Amino acid sequence: MDIALNVSIMGVVNGLNTKDEHTLSFNLVRYALLILLCLFTQLSYGAERTLTILNWSEYLDPELVQLFEQKYQVKVSEVYYGSDEQRSDILLQNNAYGYDLILSSGVDLQSYINRGWVAELEKEKLSFLEQLNPKWRDAFPGASQFAIPYFWGTVGIVYRHDLLKEPITHWKQLYQPSAELQGKLGMIDEPRDLIGMGLKSLGYSVNSEVNSELSEVEQVLQSQKSKVNSYIYMTLDEHSPIISGEILASMIYSGDALMVKEHSEDLTFVLPEEGGAIWVDYLTIGAKAKEPELAYAFLNFINQAEHAAQLAQYVYYATPNLAAEKLLPEEFLNDKVIYPDAESLQNSEFYKPLPAKVQRKRNIISINILP
Repeated sequence: MDIALNVSIMGVVNGLNTKDEHTLSFNLVRYALLILLCLFTQLSYGAERTLTILNWSEYLDPELVQLFEQKYQVKVSEVYYGSDEQRSDILLQNNAYGYDLILSSGVDLQSYINRGWVAELEKEKLSFLEQLNPKWRDAFPGASQFAIPYFWGTVGIVYRHDLLKEPITHWKQLYQPSAELQGKLGMIDEPRDLIGMGLKSLGYSVNSEVNSELSEVEQVLQSQKSKVNSYIYMTLDEHSPIISGEILASMIYSGDALMVKEHSEDLTFVLPEEGGAIWVDYLTIGAKAKEPELAYAFLNFINQAEHAAQLAQYVYYATPNLAAEKLLPEEFLNDKVIYPDAESLQNSEFYKPLPAKVQRKRNIISINILP
C-alpha cells in the first residue's frame, strides 16, 4: 500500500475525536471503498494481459497489432519459428502450454489435433465464419472444427531475369542447375518443400511414397548440394542476397517473392510448369492457452473485412475472407502470383500426411542434405 493510502487511513483514525458517530461511519465506508478502488486500479495496471502467438515472422501487420493492443489494452507477444519442423519442436518442448494462438500448416493440423495441442473452436464466439470461403475451411481434415484459414499460396521460384540468359520455367533448372546458377542458388531448409519440389523436378508427386523415387530425389539433392549458396530462407528486405546478386534464383513462397520485389523490378516469380505445392495456413486456439478469450477477440478483429483486406495487402497472400476480397483493389485480385489461375494450378498439389515409414525416410534424406 502506498503513502497516499496510509495518509487516507490515518486521516480517518485521527478524526475519531472530532467526528460524531454517524459521520464517522459514513466516512469509514467512503474511505474503505476509495482504498479498494485504488488497490484494484494498481493491480490492473500491474498485471497487463498478454496474447501469445506462435507464428512465422513478418506474417502480421504491425499496424493492426497495435490497433488491437490499444483497443483491448493488452500486449501481443509473438514467438517466431523458421520452419514447420521447428514449430513442432517448439510445441513439443512444453506440450504447447501457454500459446494462445498457434499458426499451423494444413498438413500438420491433424497431428496437432491428435496431440491435444489445439482446441475445438467455440463457433458461437466467432462472428465472421460465413465470410470464409468453404474451399479453404474444409481443405484439410479437422480444419472446419479446429481452425480458421489465414492465408493460402504456392511454392515456386524467384529469379533475377536481368542476370540470367534463359528464363526459369522448370524445377529441374533449380535442382540440376546450369553453370551460371552454380553457387548462386537459394533453397528452403524446410524438408517438406525441399524434397517435395525435388520430386516435382523428376515428374513425381510431392506426396510420393515410392521408395525408389525417394532414393532418386536424394541423389539429386546430394548432387545439387555443392552448388547451393544457402539453405537459409533469404531475407525479404533491401539487403536480401537476391537483391545484391549473391543469389540469382531461389525457392520461395509466392507472397514473399512480391515482398522482396518491392526492392527490385529485376525479379520474376514463376510457378514451374510441373506445378508446385499449394499450402494453406490456419490459426488455431491453443488447447493450453492462458488467454483463450483474447484469442477469440483477435480472430474476430483480424477477420473484420477491412482488417483482413489490409492484412492481405501487407503479406501479399490470398485471403480466404470473401468479404475482404470485395475491398481489395483489382490489381491485387488480378495478380497471378497471389491468385494463380486454374491453368497455373493444374499440376500443383496439396501436401498430405504421410505414413510413418515414409516420413522417416524423408527425415533421413533431409538430415543428410541440410547443414
